[in-house]
Amino acid sequence: MLTVQHVSGGYSGENVVKDVSFEVEKGELFGILGPNGSGKTTLLKMLSGILPIQHGEILIKGKRLTEYGPKQLAQMIAVLSQHTSDSFSYTVKDTVSLGRYAHQKGWFQTWSIEDEEIVQRVMDQTGVIDMQNKNIQELSGGEKQRVFLAQALAQEPKILLLDEPTNHLDLSYQKELLDLLKQWTREKGLTVISIFHDLNLAGLYCDRLLLLQKGTININHVPNEVLREERIRDVYHTEIQKHPHPKVAAPQMCLLPEGNKEGSLLIVDESMLSVTKEFIMLNAPAPLRTMSSGVIGSGTGWHQTFVNRHVDKTYNCSDHRSEMSSFLKVNGFEPSETVGMMTAVFLEDLVYRKVEESDFSLFVAVTAGVGNAVDASKSEMHSFEAVPGTINTWIFVNGELTEEAFIQSIMTATEAKVKAIHDLNVIDSVTGTIATGTSTDSILIAATQTGNMLEYAGSITPLGKLISNAVYHCTTEAIQKSQKRKKS
Repeated sequence: MLTVQHVSGGYSGENVVKDVSFEVEKGELFGILGPNGSGKTTLLKMLSGILPIQHGEILIKGKRLTEYGPKQLAQMIAVLSQHTSDSFSYTVKDTVSLGRYAHQKGWFQTWSIEDEEIVQRVMDQTGVIDMQNKNIQELSGGEKQRVFLAQALAQEPKILLLDEPTNHLDLSYQKELLDLLKQWTREKGLTVISIFHDLNLAGLYCDRLLLLQKGTININHVPNEVLREERIRDVYHTEIQKHPHPKVAAPQMCLLPEGNKEGSLLIVDESMLSVTKEFIMLNAPAPLRTMSSGVIGSGTGWHQTFVNRHVDKTYNCSDHRSEMSSFLKVNGFEPSETVGMMTAVFLEDLVYRKVEESDFSLFVAVTAGVGNAVDASKSEMHSFEAVPGTINTWIFVNGELTEEAFIQSIMTATEAKVKAIHDLNVIDSVTGTIATGTSTDSILIAATQTGNMLEYAGSITPLGKLISNAVYHCTTEAIQKSQKRKKS
């Protein structure tokens, strides 16, 4: 659809954009990224024909940009810029109707039925049809942006150029605008080329990204390749970390503020632990990075308070998460900052220990009972029952874990737990075989994210060895306590 060949240009004879080449296919949403001064807006102006190029060629459908007349070019390219504050005092419909100028013919340009149908359609598609008789100056910034988008779409262009289209828009308008543009690329084959300052929006919506650096192309590739931590750090000169989007296959970047690790190292130990008949609670002095299967606070996040609550073996609730959240609030805990678990075990049988290496340490706490022990290899023989968890494992690491280490910590801790159950000859009462856990075990890995970097937590790594040792012995002792209580 559009081809840029070795293009250079700028202002007053100075080349802001230097030897840029790329292609954009029909129906693509193509994003242009780069820090301030990298040449994004200059390049967009050259693509629209507003700014002449000094060297190279720009081709639209194989024809040079300079060979298009003004009306021909307007039928091929529409531009949506940041011009909401300088609009004339037209009605919304009049403003949108200006987009039909390129398609009108003859000396006496008449308004056709087709023109009216197109204007009404694009106003409906952009959500401004109910305000078509309003003066555009009466609208909010987000509403004006949608009106100007409707005007651009009324041109029925093959290519739509946008200069930071979401600037000054709130979240809902940003999403509406980009969802609409994405829909038009898919359903109508519209080619969209847009400048983005927001890397996350670009990664979420664009098919490909062009990253400019000092007027030249750093990379032109799919978002996952362009939005690499090392590359963005180098081009934008800022600390950033990449994470996958939680719902769609798109990369997202998180800024890392300076000074977030200042101060003394954070150490979690038994001094922060308290035990009542209702719950075990550990309150850390600062939020910890967590990965857990708790009733509250499951998945990954940052949490400061950790609660393991005792419930009766007959506990049954249709909405245990809501009930647990209410319990936490009644007892003075903020659910959004808390990882909450349930256990039918007597809390006095809690077993914990702190273990240390030369440059890091960890604190492990376990409650364990095996009344609902299950052999996972024969779990199909069991019926599903929402029985409160009986083996709950907390692992607090005084160090900085990678994502890989978090996952490996869970694997290593689970292996150690299974070994403890095996050595104690805990039997699955349904299958008659040695159990591997209970039907509703829960686990928590929490890291201070200060101190020594711990990349791995496999069973023979330094961290893995400490986890294995502590979890094995705590689980063994906790099960023995529970079994002893049963016999007495």
